[in-house]
Amino acid sequence: MIDAGVNLTSPQFEKDRGAVLERARAANIANMLLIGCDIQSSIESQVMARSYGFCSTAGVHPHDAKDAPEDLAHQLTELASSEEVVAIGECGLDFNRDFSPRPIQEQVCITQLQLAEQLAMPVYLHERDAHLRLKALLEDVNVKGVLHCFTGDKAALRYYLDYGLMIGVTGWVCDERRGQQLRELIQYIPNDRLLIETDAPYLLPRTLKPKPKSRRNEPAYLREIATHIASLKDATTDAIATCSSNNFNALFSPHLTDGY
Repeated sequence: MIDAGVNLTSPQFEKDRGAVLERARAANIANMLLIGCDIQSSIESQVMARSYGFCSTAGVHPHDAKDAPEDLAHQLTELASSEEVVAIGECGLDFNRDFSPRPIQEQVCITQLQLAEQLAMPVYLHERDAHLRLKALLEDVNVKGVLHCFTGDKAALRYYLDYGLMIGVTGWVCDERRGQQLRELIQYIPNDRLLIETDAPYLLPRTLKPKPKSRRNEPAYLREIATHIASLKDATTDAIATCSSNNFNALFSPHLTDGY
């Protein structure tokens, strides 16, 4: 299996990152995409990806848009020249928390979308409560990529699929409270557009038993997400895992590293 989104630079992994990776290996996680959310974490993700044989992204999350450097495109271009970096992002819009002013979010997102188009690289997109504005920004570029941790409605799903994006599904689908809408929409996500991701250490699957004492998500729990999706699609867990891995390799080739 391939975990299509891990925040391995998170301080939550600082004390036991090695053990987390050992558990991932034991759980048959062959590769993972390490997410950059700002310049520093993008650098750290690239370094870790090189060290562990994974791949990474380089970008600025909408939460961190207010702190993006003036030479953002230049710095991301430098990072993107590393063989481990396979996508621009995490970038996008988040109008749910509004940790950065919306106009700044949009400008930083536009910069990254244009850069991805220029470099012919995939984008790793974040969108929450901002579908119509992200749609407007996407109409001005021609990019491929994944809408990470999809939590939108049917209209948003239809648009992202029609645009040509992959759809990333996390442990949100295992949440009987917040994830009901997503569970109902799973059937509309074609198998050849599906990516499974933990978004670790966040979004611990609520269906996981026994729950870890840390209440922290990690790549070893990716199979729980695949199993839940499989039950909703009337498929096998292995079939879902295989589809996701094939989609991951197709999207991020030729930049992809081999895994550990």
